[in-house]
Amino acid sequence: MAETQFTRDADGETVFHSKAEVRRWPRFWWINVLLLALTLLTTTAFGSVLAESFRLGLPLEADSVYRGYLRLIHMDQSIWSGLPFSVSLLTILLAHELGHYLACRHWNVDASLPYFLPSPTLLGTFGAFIRIRSPIYTRTILFDIGASGPFAGFAVLLPFLAVGIGLSRIAPGLAQRGEFTLSTPLLCRFAEYLRFGPVPSANILLHPIAVAAWAGLLATAINLLPIGQLDGGHVIYSLFGEQGHRFVATAFVGVLVVLGFFYWPWWGWAVLMFFFGRRHPLVYDSSPLPRGRATLSAAALLVFILSISVIPVATR
Repeated sequence: MAETQFTRDADGETVFHSKAEVRRWPRFWWINVLLLALTLLTTTAFGSVLAESFRLGLPLEADSVYRGYLRLIHMDQSIWSGLPFSVSLLTILLAHELGHYLACRHWNVDASLPYFLPSPTLLGTFGAFIRIRSPIYTRTILFDIGASGPFAGFAVLLPFLAVGIGLSRIAPGLAQRGEFTLSTPLLCRFAEYLRFGPVPSANILLHPIAVAAWAGLLATAINLLPIGQLDGGHVIYSLFGEQGHRFVATAFVGVLVVLGFFYWPWWGWAVLMFFFGRRHPLVYDSSPLPRGRATLSAAALLVFILSISVIPVATR
């Protein structure tokens, strides 16, 4: 059994002490490695299609996405041209999950290594996650675990975004030639403006590394939605407690319903979050969040604003 103690420091803030024995190395670590290897293959296959489209100066077509996975099945050597995309994307996702994992280790919370999710679809992955196996006792711990992932992933994607935009090029009329276009989050648009000036995003052909950074921004924004047990939900709960979390989560479900009129997949998120995202596991700590963490929550909001896209993928 874990021996847990709470004390107050000179400022009256809760200090958490635990002698819990956290598992230092998982018994089935090979599962994490296997999933990472499989995800590397699927993202590399998709990246090879991105690399081909970029080399030819063509927009990505829906039918072409599956060519990459056919190359993977036949072990075509051309798939390795997708490594710049896959390595960039997996590094960003790994940084996000390791941010959570290291915060758990810091607070002696038992958590798994990251599990990656391979997928033969757009981007080649459904992302990654860690499993938290032990209770979270204070709002401070909840905030640190919830916010550490988005902060770490965001920090790591910045150099990839800079390099990717630097390698991108102008392609007039690009959007009119493709079946779908990627959105341009505020941070991505700012980087494009620094590189190309007032050229419309629709006329910029993104390098695969820039697409990886774009995917990292999308993952960051989704994780920071202030709902349920997403990272943003953890931050909201740590700030406002159970009732505050329920109010914000319910209100944001309404926001998702409105956004669904512009991009229908948000309706799927709204339904999912209505049934599963308005509640959060209790944290039995009534003390307010320390001032420093409350300030960092504003930084988390800024990261969310810079990363979110109302219409992530637009189709013609």
